[in-house]
Amino acid sequence: MPSHLSADRPAAQPPGRGSVDALISQARRLKGDVDAVRRDTPSDAADPQERWQRALCDLALTQLDDLDAHLAQLREGPPPVPAAPATPAAPESVPPAARSGSLLSRVGSAEWNLLTDEASWSGELYQILGRDTSAPPLTLDELPSLVLDEDRPKLTAMVTDCLVDAKPIDGEFRVVRPGGEVRTVHMMGEPVLGADGSTASMWAVLRDVSELRRSQRALSETRDSLQRQQHRAQTEHRLAVELQEAVLPPWRGALRLPHQGPETLDLAARHLPSASGSPIGGDWYDALELPGGETLLSVGDLTGQGVAVASGMATLLGAVRGMAMAGTEPGQLMSWLNQLLDATVQPALGSAVCCRYRPATRTLVWAQAGHPAPLLFRGGTGCRLAAPYGVLLGATTGASYSQAEVTLETGDLLLLHTEGLVSGRSDTDAVDRLLDLAPRFGEARTAQDCVRMVVEEFGETEREGDACVLVARVTS
Repeated sequence: MPSHLSADRPAAQPPGRGSVDALISQARRLKGDVDAVRRDTPSDAADPQERWQRALCDLALTQLDDLDAHLAQLREGPPPVPAAPATPAAPESVPPAARSGSLLSRVGSAEWNLLTDEASWSGELYQILGRDTSAPPLTLDELPSLVLDEDRPKLTAMVTDCLVDAKPIDGEFRVVRPGGEVRTVHMMGEPVLGADGSTASMWAVLRDVSELRRSQRALSETRDSLQRQQHRAQTEHRLAVELQEAVLPPWRGALRLPHQGPETLDLAARHLPSASGSPIGGDWYDALELPGGETLLSVGDLTGQGVAVASGMATLLGAVRGMAMAGTEPGQLMSWLNQLLDATVQPALGSAVCCRYRPATRTLVWAQAGHPAPLLFRGGTGCRLAAPYGVLLGATTGASYSQAEVTLETGDLLLLHTEGLVSGRSDTDAVDRLLDLAPRFGEARTAQDCVRMVVEEFGETEREGDACVLVARVTS
Protein backbone atom coordinates (compact mmCIF):
# COMPACT_ATOMS: atom_id res chain seq x y z
CA MET A 1 0.00 0.00 0.00
CA PRO A 2 1.42 3.41 -0.89
CA SER A 3 2.50 5.66 1.90
CA HIS A 4 0.12 8.44 2.88
CA LEU A 5 3.11 10.78 2.59
CA SER A 6 4.20 12.24 -0.70
CA ALA A 7 7.83 12.50 -1.65
CA ASP A 8 8.34 15.83 0.08
CA ARG A 9 5.35 16.68 2.21
CA PRO A 10 2.39 15.10 4.00
CA ALA A 11 -0.85 14.47 2.17
CA ALA A 12 -3.37 17.31 2.40
CA GLN A 13 -5.68 17.09 5.38
CA PRO A 14 -9.41 17.95 5.25
CA PRO A 15 -10.22 21.49 6.35
CA GLY A 16 -11.35 22.05 9.91
CA ARG A 17 -14.87 23.11 10.69
CA GLY A 18 -13.73 26.58 11.75
CA SER A 19 -11.98 27.26 8.45
CA VAL A 20 -15.06 26.16 6.48
CA ASP A 21 -17.29 28.43 8.60
CA ALA A 22 -14.95 31.31 7.78
CA LEU A 23 -15.24 30.55 4.05
CA ILE A 24 -19.03 30.46 4.33
CA SER A 25 -19.03 33.87 6.02
CA GLN A 26 -16.78 35.31 3.30
CA ALA A 27 -18.99 33.89 0.54
CA ARG A 28 -22.12 35.35 2.11
CA ARG A 29 -20.51 38.78 2.54
CA LEU A 30 -19.49 38.67 -1.11
CA LYS A 31 -23.05 37.75 -2.08
CA GLY A 32 -24.28 40.82 -0.23
CA ASP A 33 -21.80 43.07 -2.02
CA VAL A 34 -22.68 41.65 -5.44
CA ASP A 35 -26.40 41.97 -4.74
CA ALA A 36 -25.88 45.64 -3.79
CA VAL A 37 -24.19 46.30 -7.13
CA ARG A 38 -27.02 44.47 -8.90
CA ARG A 39 -29.69 46.57 -7.18
CA ASP A 40 -27.89 49.75 -8.27
CA THR A 41 -28.10 48.66 -11.90
CA PRO A 42 -31.50 49.42 -13.54
CA SER A 43 -33.29 46.29 -14.69
CA ASP A 44 -34.64 48.10 -17.75
CA ALA A 45 -31.40 49.88 -18.64
CA ALA A 46 -31.03 50.84 -22.26
CA ASP A 47 -27.25 50.98 -22.04
CA PRO A 48 -25.79 47.61 -23.17
CA GLN A 49 -22.92 48.03 -20.70
CA GLU A 50 -25.39 48.32 -17.81
CA ARG A 51 -27.34 45.28 -19.02
CA TRP A 52 -24.04 43.40 -19.27
CA GLN A 53 -23.17 44.41 -15.71
CA ARG A 54 -26.55 43.30 -14.38
CA ALA A 55 -26.33 39.98 -16.20
CA LEU A 56 -22.88 39.31 -14.77
CA CYS A 57 -24.20 40.10 -11.29
CA ASP A 58 -27.04 37.62 -11.82
CA LEU A 59 -24.55 34.95 -12.88
CA ALA A 60 -22.27 35.71 -9.95
CA LEU A 61 -25.16 35.46 -7.49
CA THR A 62 -26.19 32.12 -8.96
CA GLN A 63 -22.67 30.74 -8.59
CA LEU A 64 -22.30 32.16 -5.08
CA ASP A 65 -25.54 30.42 -4.09
CA ASP A 66 -24.04 27.15 -5.36
CA LEU A 67 -20.80 27.88 -3.51
CA ASP A 68 -22.71 28.51 -0.29
CA ALA A 69 -24.50 25.16 -0.64
CA HIS A 70 -21.27 23.27 -1.43
CA LEU A 71 -19.47 24.80 1.56
CA ALA A 72 -22.38 23.80 3.80
CA GLN A 73 -22.00 20.21 2.55
CA LEU A 74 -18.27 20.38 3.23
CA ARG A 75 -18.93 21.53 6.79
CA GLU A 76 -21.38 18.68 7.42
CA GLY A 77 -18.85 16.12 6.18
CA PRO A 78 -19.16 13.20 3.73
CA PRO A 79 -22.09 10.72 3.84
CA PRO A 80 -21.46 7.44 5.84
CA VAL A 81 -19.71 4.53 3.90
CA PRO A 82 -18.51 0.83 4.83
CA ALA A 83 -15.37 0.07 7.24
CA ALA A 84 -13.38 -0.82 4.18
CA PRO A 85 -14.76 1.56 1.49
CA ALA A 86 -13.19 1.63 -2.20
CA THR A 87 -11.44 4.72 -3.51
CA PRO A 88 -13.76 6.60 -5.98
CA ALA A 89 -12.59 7.31 -9.49
CA ALA A 90 -10.96 10.70 -9.97
CA PRO A 91 -12.98 13.28 -11.92
CA GLU A 92 -11.94 13.99 -15.48
CA SER A 93 -9.08 16.38 -15.67
CA VAL A 94 -9.77 19.93 -16.78
CA PRO A 95 -8.04 20.90 -20.04
CA PRO A 96 -5.15 23.33 -19.53
CA ALA A 97 -6.82 25.97 -21.67
CA ALA A 98 -9.91 25.93 -19.47
CA ARG A 99 -7.83 25.97 -16.28
CA SER A 100 -5.82 28.97 -17.38
CA GLY A 101 -8.81 31.00 -18.65
CA SER A 102 -10.53 33.45 -16.35
CA LEU A 103 -14.26 33.52 -15.74
CA LEU A 104 -14.66 36.47 -18.12
CA SER A 105 -12.96 34.57 -20.94
CA ARG A 106 -15.79 32.03 -20.66
CA VAL A 107 -18.66 34.56 -20.56
CA GLY A 108 -19.81 36.35 -23.69
CA SER A 109 -22.72 38.57 -24.68
CA ALA A 110 -24.89 39.02 -27.72
CA GLU A 111 -27.74 41.21 -28.92
CA TRP A 112 -30.06 40.57 -31.82
CA ASN A 113 -32.03 43.50 -33.32
CA LEU A 114 -35.32 42.18 -34.61
CA LEU A 115 -36.10 45.35 -36.57
CA THR A 116 -32.86 45.41 -38.59
CA ASP A 117 -32.00 41.69 -38.31
CA GLU A 118 -28.55 42.72 -37.14
CA ALA A 119 -26.54 40.79 -34.52
CA SER A 120 -23.75 41.93 -32.23
CA TRP A 121 -21.41 39.53 -30.42
CA SER A 122 -18.68 40.14 -27.90
CA GLY A 123 -15.22 38.77 -28.59
CA GLU A 124 -15.63 36.30 -25.70
CA LEU A 125 -18.70 34.77 -27.38
CA TYR A 126 -16.70 34.15 -30.55
CA GLN A 127 -14.13 32.34 -28.37
CA ILE A 128 -16.79 30.26 -26.60
CA LEU A 129 -18.39 29.12 -29.85
CA GLY A 130 -15.06 28.68 -31.63
CA ARG A 131 -15.96 31.14 -34.36
CA ASP A 132 -13.52 33.29 -36.33
CA THR A 133 -13.79 36.86 -35.08
CA SER A 134 -13.64 38.09 -38.68
CA ALA A 135 -16.84 36.22 -39.50
CA PRO A 136 -20.19 38.01 -39.06
CA PRO A 137 -22.20 37.04 -35.97
CA LEU A 138 -24.97 34.54 -36.52
CA THR A 139 -28.58 35.67 -36.54
CA LEU A 140 -31.18 34.03 -34.35
CA ASP A 141 -32.24 31.90 -37.31
CA GLU A 142 -28.65 30.80 -37.91
CA LEU A 143 -27.68 30.16 -34.27
CA PRO A 144 -29.29 26.66 -34.07
CA SER A 145 -26.85 25.48 -36.75
CA LEU A 146 -24.17 25.31 -34.01
CA VAL A 147 -26.38 23.37 -31.60
CA LEU A 148 -26.63 19.59 -31.24
CA ASP A 149 -29.70 18.23 -32.97
CA GLU A 150 -31.32 16.99 -29.75
CA ASP A 151 -30.88 20.40 -28.07
CA ARG A 152 -32.25 22.54 -30.91
CA PRO A 153 -35.91 22.27 -29.80
CA LYS A 154 -34.89 23.53 -26.35
CA LEU A 155 -33.13 26.60 -27.79
CA THR A 156 -36.01 27.30 -30.17
CA ALA A 157 -38.54 27.15 -27.33
CA MET A 158 -36.49 29.53 -25.16
CA VAL A 159 -36.07 32.08 -27.95
CA THR A 160 -39.74 31.83 -28.94
CA ASP A 161 -40.95 32.35 -25.37
CA CYS A 162 -38.67 35.38 -25.08
CA LEU A 163 -39.73 37.02 -28.34
CA VAL A 164 -43.44 36.19 -28.26
CA ASP A 165 -44.28 36.13 -24.54
CA ALA A 166 -41.45 38.36 -23.27
CA LYS A 167 -40.22 35.65 -20.95
CA PRO A 168 -36.61 35.80 -19.68
CA ILE A 169 -34.25 33.16 -21.06
CA ASP A 170 -32.50 30.87 -18.60
CA GLY A 171 -31.37 27.52 -19.94
CA GLU A 172 -28.58 25.39 -21.34
CA PHE A 173 -27.78 23.71 -24.61
CA ARG A 174 -24.77 22.07 -26.22
CA VAL A 175 -22.89 23.50 -29.16
CA VAL A 176 -20.43 21.82 -31.53
CA ARG A 177 -17.26 23.80 -32.12
CA PRO A 178 -15.20 23.46 -35.29
CA GLY A 179 -13.27 20.22 -35.00
CA GLY A 180 -16.18 18.42 -33.32
CA GLU A 181 -15.63 19.51 -29.70
CA VAL A 182 -18.92 19.70 -27.78
CA ARG A 183 -19.33 22.44 -25.18
CA THR A 184 -22.21 23.18 -22.81
CA VAL A 185 -23.46 26.79 -22.83
CA HIS A 186 -25.72 28.46 -20.28
CA MET A 187 -27.79 31.29 -21.72
CA MET A 188 -29.53 34.09 -19.82
CA GLY A 189 -31.34 36.90 -21.61
CA GLU A 190 -34.31 39.22 -21.80
CA PRO A 191 -36.33 40.93 -24.50
CA VAL A 192 -35.87 44.67 -25.08
CA LEU A 193 -39.22 46.35 -25.72
CA GLY A 194 -39.75 49.21 -28.12
CA ALA A 195 -41.83 52.35 -27.55
CA ASP A 196 -44.96 50.56 -28.71
CA GLY A 197 -44.41 47.69 -26.26
CA SER A 198 -43.39 45.18 -28.89
CA THR A 199 -40.11 43.27 -28.76
CA ALA A 200 -37.48 45.26 -30.56
CA SER A 201 -34.41 43.19 -29.74
CA MET A 202 -33.11 40.44 -27.53
CA TRP A 203 -29.90 40.43 -25.52
CA ALA A 204 -28.27 37.51 -23.84
CA VAL A 205 -25.27 36.48 -21.79
CA LEU A 206 -23.81 33.10 -22.66
CA ARG A 207 -21.42 31.24 -20.39
CA ASP A 208 -19.35 28.14 -21.12
CA VAL A 209 -20.25 25.79 -18.24
CA SER A 210 -18.71 22.63 -19.73
CA GLU A 211 -16.13 22.14 -16.97
CA LEU A 212 -18.68 22.89 -14.27
CA ARG A 213 -21.13 20.31 -15.64
CA ARG A 214 -18.33 17.79 -16.10
CA SER A 215 -17.35 18.24 -12.45
CA GLN A 216 -20.97 17.91 -11.37
CA ARG A 217 -21.38 14.71 -13.38
CA ALA A 218 -18.19 13.31 -11.87
CA LEU A 219 -19.45 14.22 -8.39
CA SER A 220 -22.83 12.64 -9.05
CA GLU A 221 -21.26 9.48 -10.48
CA THR A 222 -18.93 9.26 -7.49
CA ARG A 223 -21.83 9.69 -5.07
CA ASP A 224 -23.86 7.03 -6.88
CA SER A 225 -20.86 4.71 -6.89
CA LEU A 226 -20.37 5.18 -3.16
CA GLN A 227 -24.05 4.48 -2.52
CA ARG A 228 -23.89 1.30 -4.60
CA GLN A 229 -20.75 0.17 -2.79
CA GLN A 230 -22.38 0.90 0.56
CA HIS A 231 -25.49 -1.07 -0.39
CA ARG A 232 -23.39 -3.97 -1.68
CA ALA A 233 -21.25 -3.99 1.49
CA GLN A 234 -24.36 -3.97 3.69
CA THR A 235 -25.90 -6.82 1.70
CA GLU A 236 -22.71 -8.90 1.82
CA HIS A 237 -22.34 -8.28 5.56
CA ARG A 238 -25.94 -9.39 6.19
CA LEU A 239 -25.49 -12.55 4.11
CA ALA A 240 -22.22 -13.38 5.86
CA VAL A 241 -23.82 -12.92 9.29
CA GLU A 242 -26.81 -15.09 8.35
CA LEU A 243 -24.52 -17.80 6.98
CA GLN A 244 -22.34 -17.73 10.09
CA GLU A 245 -25.35 -17.89 12.41
CA ALA A 246 -26.74 -20.82 10.42
CA VAL A 247 -23.49 -22.80 10.70
CA LEU A 248 -22.15 -22.11 14.19
CA PRO A 249 -23.78 -24.07 17.03
CA PRO A 250 -26.67 -22.07 18.50
CA TRP A 251 -26.27 -23.52 21.99
CA ARG A 252 -25.21 -21.61 25.05
CA GLY A 253 -24.28 -23.11 28.40
CA ALA A 254 -23.97 -26.89 28.87
CA LEU A 255 -24.06 -29.34 25.99
CA ARG A 256 -25.44 -32.63 27.29
CA LEU A 257 -24.60 -35.96 25.73
CA PRO A 258 -27.98 -37.74 25.73
CA HIS A 259 -26.70 -41.18 24.76
CA GLN A 260 -24.19 -41.39 27.61
CA GLY A 261 -26.44 -40.62 30.53
CA PRO A 262 -24.60 -38.30 32.95
CA GLU A 263 -23.11 -35.07 31.68
CA THR A 264 -19.34 -35.33 31.17
CA LEU A 265 -18.48 -31.89 29.77
CA ASP A 266 -19.82 -28.45 30.58
CA LEU A 267 -19.45 -26.45 27.36
CA ALA A 268 -19.85 -22.79 26.47
CA ALA A 269 -18.66 -20.68 23.55
CA ARG A 270 -18.89 -17.17 22.19
CA HIS A 271 -18.31 -15.54 18.82
CA LEU A 272 -16.82 -12.08 19.33
CA PRO A 273 -17.49 -9.83 16.31
CA SER A 274 -15.13 -7.05 15.34
CA ALA A 275 -15.77 -3.69 16.94
CA SER A 276 -14.73 -1.79 13.80
CA GLY A 277 -17.70 -2.94 11.73
CA SER A 278 -15.48 -4.78 9.25
CA PRO A 279 -16.99 -7.68 7.26
CA ILE A 280 -17.52 -11.06 8.90
CA GLY A 281 -14.41 -13.26 8.91
CA GLY A 282 -13.93 -17.01 8.77
CA ASP A 283 -13.64 -17.81 12.52
CA TRP A 284 -15.57 -20.77 13.88
CA TYR A 285 -16.07 -22.87 17.00
CA ASP A 286 -17.76 -26.25 17.27
CA ALA A 287 -18.63 -29.03 19.68
CA LEU A 288 -20.22 -32.25 18.44
CA GLU A 289 -21.21 -35.52 20.07
CA LEU A 290 -19.58 -38.43 18.21
CA PRO A 291 -20.51 -42.12 18.03
CA GLY A 292 -19.40 -44.03 21.10
CA GLY A 293 -19.87 -41.05 23.45
CA GLU A 294 -16.78 -39.11 22.41
CA THR A 295 -16.89 -35.36 21.82
CA LEU A 296 -15.36 -33.25 19.04
CA LEU A 297 -14.06 -29.81 20.05
CA SER A 298 -12.66 -27.49 17.37
CA VAL A 299 -11.96 -23.87 16.60
CA GLY A 300 -10.44 -22.39 13.47
CA ASP A 301 -10.04 -19.43 11.19
CA LEU A 302 -10.08 -19.10 7.41
CA THR A 303 -8.20 -16.02 6.20
CA GLY A 304 -10.14 -13.18 4.63
CA GLN A 305 -13.51 -11.54 5.15
CA GLY A 306 -16.91 -11.43 3.54
CA VAL A 307 -19.47 -13.82 2.10
CA ALA A 308 -16.95 -15.96 0.20
CA VAL A 309 -14.88 -16.55 3.34
CA ALA A 310 -17.95 -17.28 5.46
CA SER A 311 -19.04 -19.79 2.81
CA GLY A 312 -15.56 -21.37 2.80
CA MET A 313 -15.65 -21.57 6.58
CA ALA A 314 -18.99 -23.41 6.39
CA THR A 315 -17.50 -25.89 3.91
CA LEU A 316 -14.43 -26.45 6.09
CA LEU A 317 -16.50 -26.93 9.24
CA GLY A 318 -18.79 -29.37 7.44
CA ALA A 319 -15.75 -31.39 6.40
CA VAL A 320 -14.45 -31.43 9.98
CA ARG A 321 -17.77 -32.72 11.28
CA GLY A 322 -18.12 -35.36 8.57
CA MET A 323 -14.62 -36.77 9.00
CA ALA A 324 -14.92 -36.73 12.80
CA MET A 325 -18.23 -38.64 12.63
CA ALA A 326 -16.48 -41.20 10.42
CA GLY A 327 -13.90 -41.80 13.16
CA THR A 328 -10.95 -39.89 11.64
CA GLU A 329 -8.28 -39.09 14.20
CA PRO A 330 -7.29 -35.39 14.60
CA GLY A 331 -3.88 -35.69 12.91
CA GLN A 332 -5.27 -37.41 9.79
CA LEU A 333 -8.25 -35.05 9.81
CA MET A 334 -5.91 -32.05 9.52
CA SER A 335 -4.05 -33.68 6.60
CA TRP A 336 -7.28 -34.11 4.67
CA LEU A 337 -8.41 -30.58 5.48
CA ASN A 338 -5.12 -29.37 4.05
CA GLN A 339 -5.77 -31.33 0.85
CA LEU A 340 -9.28 -29.87 0.67
CA LEU A 341 -7.99 -26.28 0.82
CA ASP A 342 -5.18 -27.10 -1.60
CA ALA A 343 -7.73 -28.34 -4.14
CA THR A 344 -10.05 -25.30 -4.00
CA VAL A 345 -10.28 -23.00 -7.01
CA GLN A 346 -9.70 -19.92 -4.87
CA PRO A 347 -6.46 -20.30 -2.88
CA ALA A 348 -7.02 -19.92 0.85
CA LEU A 349 -5.13 -20.33 4.10
CA GLY A 350 -6.59 -21.50 7.37
CA SER A 351 -5.66 -22.48 10.88
CA ALA A 352 -7.43 -24.88 13.19
CA VAL A 353 -7.18 -26.97 16.31
CA CYS A 354 -9.19 -30.20 16.57
CA CYS A 355 -9.66 -32.18 19.82
CA ARG A 356 -11.29 -35.57 20.39
CA TYR A 357 -12.32 -36.15 24.01
CA ARG A 358 -12.86 -39.70 25.30
CA PRO A 359 -14.83 -39.49 28.57
CA ALA A 360 -14.24 -43.13 29.55
CA THR A 361 -10.53 -42.41 30.08
CA ARG A 362 -10.72 -38.58 30.26
CA THR A 363 -8.23 -38.54 27.39
CA LEU A 364 -7.90 -35.60 25.00
CA VAL A 365 -6.31 -36.34 21.60
CA TRP A 366 -5.65 -33.23 19.53
CA ALA A 367 -3.84 -31.75 16.54
CA GLN A 368 -3.30 -28.26 15.27
CA ALA A 369 -2.56 -26.48 11.99
CA GLY A 370 -0.74 -23.22 12.63
CA HIS A 371 -3.18 -22.39 15.41
CA PRO A 372 -2.82 -21.32 19.07
CA ALA A 373 -2.65 -24.38 21.32
CA PRO A 374 -5.44 -25.09 23.85
CA LEU A 375 -4.98 -23.74 27.37
CA LEU A 376 -5.41 -26.08 30.33
CA PHE A 377 -6.48 -24.71 33.72
CA ARG A 378 -6.18 -26.86 36.83
CA GLY A 379 -6.17 -25.96 40.52
CA GLY A 380 -6.12 -22.20 39.98
CA THR A 381 -3.22 -22.19 37.50
CA GLY A 382 -3.05 -22.44 33.73
CA CYS A 383 -0.64 -23.49 31.01
CA ARG A 384 -0.44 -23.79 27.26
CA LEU A 385 -0.38 -27.38 26.00
CA ALA A 386 2.72 -28.39 24.08
CA ALA A 387 1.70 -28.25 20.43
CA PRO A 388 2.36 -31.13 18.01
CA TYR A 389 3.75 -30.28 14.57
CA GLY A 390 1.36 -28.73 12.08
CA VAL A 391 1.58 -26.01 9.40
CA LEU A 392 -1.18 -23.71 8.17
CA LEU A 393 -3.90 -25.38 6.16
CA GLY A 394 -3.43 -24.75 2.45
CA ALA A 395 0.20 -23.64 2.83
CA THR A 396 1.97 -26.81 1.68
CA THR A 397 0.80 -29.63 -0.56
CA GLY A 398 0.87 -33.04 1.07
CA ALA A 399 1.65 -31.76 4.59
CA SER A 400 1.42 -34.24 7.47
CA TYR A 401 0.23 -33.40 10.98
CA SER A 402 1.19 -34.91 14.31
CA GLN A 403 -1.16 -35.30 17.24
CA ALA A 404 -0.75 -35.14 21.01
CA GLU A 405 -2.56 -36.74 23.92
CA VAL A 406 -3.23 -35.47 27.44
CA THR A 407 -5.18 -36.94 30.35
CA LEU A 408 -7.64 -34.59 32.04
CA GLU A 409 -9.04 -34.62 35.57
CA THR A 410 -12.43 -33.80 36.97
CA GLY A 411 -12.64 -30.03 37.35
CA ASP A 412 -10.09 -29.30 34.61
CA LEU A 413 -10.95 -26.52 32.25
CA LEU A 414 -9.89 -26.45 28.59
CA LEU A 415 -9.98 -23.17 26.64
CA LEU A 416 -9.72 -22.98 22.83
CA HIS A 417 -9.61 -19.65 21.01
CA THR A 418 -8.86 -18.10 17.64
CA GLU A 419 -6.36 -15.32 17.04
CA GLY A 420 -7.43 -11.70 17.08
CA LEU A 421 -8.74 -11.36 20.64
CA VAL A 422 -6.64 -8.19 20.86
CA SER A 423 -6.00 -5.98 17.82
CA GLY A 424 -2.41 -5.14 17.00
CA ARG A 425 -1.04 -7.47 19.66
CA SER A 426 0.68 -10.83 19.36
CA ASP A 427 -1.04 -14.06 20.32
CA THR A 428 1.40 -14.32 23.24
CA ASP A 429 -0.11 -11.19 24.81
CA ALA A 430 -3.61 -12.66 24.55
CA VAL A 431 -2.45 -15.99 26.03
CA ASP A 432 -0.77 -14.25 28.96
CA ARG A 433 -3.95 -12.36 29.74
CA LEU A 434 -6.00 -15.55 29.51
CA LEU A 435 -3.62 -17.40 31.82
CA ASP A 436 -3.92 -14.53 34.32
CA LEU A 437 -7.61 -15.45 34.62
CA ALA A 438 -6.73 -18.86 36.12
CA PRO A 439 -7.64 -17.95 39.75
CA ARG A 440 -11.01 -16.60 38.65
CA PHE A 441 -11.65 -19.65 36.47
CA GLY A 442 -10.96 -21.83 39.49
CA GLU A 443 -13.77 -20.11 41.38
CA ALA A 444 -16.25 -20.20 38.47
CA ARG A 445 -19.14 -22.62 38.71
CA THR A 446 -19.87 -23.07 35.00
CA ALA A 447 -18.16 -22.87 31.64
CA GLN A 448 -20.53 -20.04 30.74
CA ASP A 449 -19.19 -18.02 33.68
CA CYS A 450 -15.67 -18.50 32.30
CA VAL A 451 -16.68 -17.30 28.84
CA ARG A 452 -18.26 -14.26 30.44
CA MET A 453 -14.97 -13.50 32.21
CA VAL A 454 -13.10 -13.70 28.89
CA VAL A 455 -15.52 -11.23 27.31
CA GLU A 456 -15.16 -8.87 30.27
CA GLU A 457 -11.35 -9.10 30.11
CA PHE A 458 -11.02 -8.43 26.40
CA GLY A 459 -14.01 -6.13 26.08
CA GLU A 460 -16.09 -5.42 23.03
CA THR A 461 -13.93 -2.69 21.47
CA GLU A 462 -10.41 -4.11 21.17
CA ARG A 463 -10.71 -6.20 18.00
CA GLU A 464 -10.32 -5.28 14.36
CA GLY A 465 -11.49 -8.75 13.27
CA ASP A 466 -13.65 -11.60 14.59
CA ALA A 467 -12.58 -14.00 17.32
CA CYS A 468 -14.02 -17.13 18.94
CA VAL A 469 -13.56 -18.71 22.34
CA LEU A 470 -14.72 -22.17 23.51
CA VAL A 471 -14.54 -23.45 27.08
CA ALA A 472 -14.91 -27.12 28.08
CA ARG A 473 -15.05 -28.05 31.78
CA VAL A 474 -14.66 -31.69 32.80
CA THR A 475 -17.56 -32.48 35.17
CA SER A 476 -17.12 -36.21 35.70
